[in-house]
Amino acid sequence: MVNSPTSGRQGGFTLIEMVIVITLMGIVGAMVAVFMKKPIDAYVSTGRRAGLADVADTATRRMARDIRGALPNSLRAASNQCIEFIPTKAGGRYRADTSSTGTGDILDFTTADTSFDVFANLGALPASQQPAAGDLLVVYNLGITGSDAYNLDNVATITAVTIASPVSSISISAKQFPLASGSNRFQVVPAAEKVVSYACSGGKLYRFANYAYSASSSCQAPAAATPVMASGLSSCNFVYDGSDLQRNALVQLSFVFSDSGESVSLYHEVHVSNTP
Repeated sequence: MVNSPTSGRQGGFTLIEMVIVITLMGIVGAMVAVFMKKPIDAYVSTGRRAGLADVADTATRRMARDIRGALPNSLRAASNQCIEFIPTKAGGRYRADTSSTGTGDILDFTTADTSFDVFANLGALPASQQPAAGDLLVVYNLGITGSDAYNLDNVATITAVTIASPVSSISISAKQFPLASGSNRFQVVPAAEKVVSYACSGGKLYRFANYAYSASSSCQAPAAATPVMASGLSSCNFVYDGSDLQRNALVQLSFVFSDSGESVSLYHEVHVSNTP
C-alpha cells in the first residue's frame, strides 16, 4: 500500500498567515480606538465637571445659609478673599412694657438688667435653636460706635433660660444695653461659634469659627485643624455691598473650581436683612 503525499500532515497556520492576522487586528483596533476615544474623553470630562459643579454648589449653599443667619449689621469683608460675620441661632421679642395689671419682667434700658420676659415658648424651638446658658444675647446691633457687637457694646451672656408657654424668661449677666430696639427684638449668638469667617487660601475654601471678637476685621490664617469646605479652587471673590435705607444688603460670591484642565464657574448672590 502506497501512502499519499499528504498522509500524516497536521493542519495549522503558517507564520506569514499569523503575521497578516495580527497586522489586520492592529489596524482594526486602531480604527476602533480612534472612534471610541472622543466619546470616552467626553464622558470622563462630563463626570469631572459634574464633580466640580457639585463641590461648588455645596460650598455656596452652606455659605449662603450661614450668611442669611448672620447678626444684622455684622457682615464685613476684610478683602475680596474673606468675609466675616457674627452668626445667630435664634431671636425673639423681649417685654418692653408691663401688662395691664402691672406684672411682667421688662428689659430695662435705664439700668444694668439681669432678666426679662420673652413672648414665646422657647421650648417649641428645635434643640439647635434654643437659647442656652453661655450663649450671647445681642440687642439692636447697628455696627456703629456704641452699638457694635464686635466691641461687646450691646452684648450680654445668657446665664439661664426658663421655658414656659406662652411667655418664657431669659436671665443674663448684668448689662445696661445702650439702645432699645424699635421692634423690641433680640438675637442669640451661639457660644460655640461667636465669630465666623469664610476665606480662600491656597486653592481651598476654609470656614473659621469661634474666635475672639475684634473691632477690625481679622480673618484667620489656615491651620491644620481648620475645616476645609472645598478644594480645587482656582479663583474666588467676595463682595459685600453694605446696606441701603431699607437695611437690605447684598453679598456676591464668585468661584472658579478647576481639575485636570476642566473648570466650573459659579456666581451667587445672597440677600441679607440688616434690620436689627
